[in-house]
Amino acid sequence: MARVGYARVSTQDQCLDLQRDALRSAQCDKVFEDNGLSGADTKRPGLSKALRALNPGDTLVVWRLDRLGRSISHLIEVVGKLHSRGVEFQSLTEGIDTNSAGGRLVFHIMAAIAEFERTLISERTTAGIAAARARGQHHGRRPSLTDVQCEEAFRAIHIGGRSEADLAVQYQVHPRTLRRRIERMSLTWGH
Repeated sequence: MARVGYARVSTQDQCLDLQRDALRSAQCDKVFEDNGLSGADTKRPGLSKALRALNPGDTLVVWRLDRLGRSISHLIEVVGKLHSRGVEFQSLTEGIDTNSAGGRLVFHIMAAIAEFERTLISERTTAGIAAARARGQHHGRRPSLTDVQCEEAFRAIHIGGRSEADLAVQYQVHPRTLRRRIERMSLTWGH
């Protein structure tokens, strides 16, 4: 069972030595690194290599949680994927180790808090949209064409024989946008 370490610093002028030393002290067999990459970067070559090096029964070790994930939900996603592969996770600073019952408990509490936070955000968003609608406000992007313009374009194409490309130029929209709006309006009108 291998212990694979992962270290990351966000800027080139930061030093990986502290993390390297901690991971070596934690008896990591291999340590993969990303230097000068933010946790928000989706492409982290060192992390990708570390994840590929892990086999069932292995443990991914990080110096601190924020070295692995950009947010709690991202951490939970990564650790969930590790768990589904039979790989354990350890964060040295926070003392989280999914090899132990206590470590799994702490991680599940974090997951529950993250899920609770997502639910609250969703509920607040839904309530805010409903309240805005009740006040007559509509959120989101305004349609690029009004219903009147769609009806004019529909008639111009189907009765007047004009091309979608001509009308798209006239209404200053992409031909695909014009086509979609006309199709939507056609369904509503029953044409």
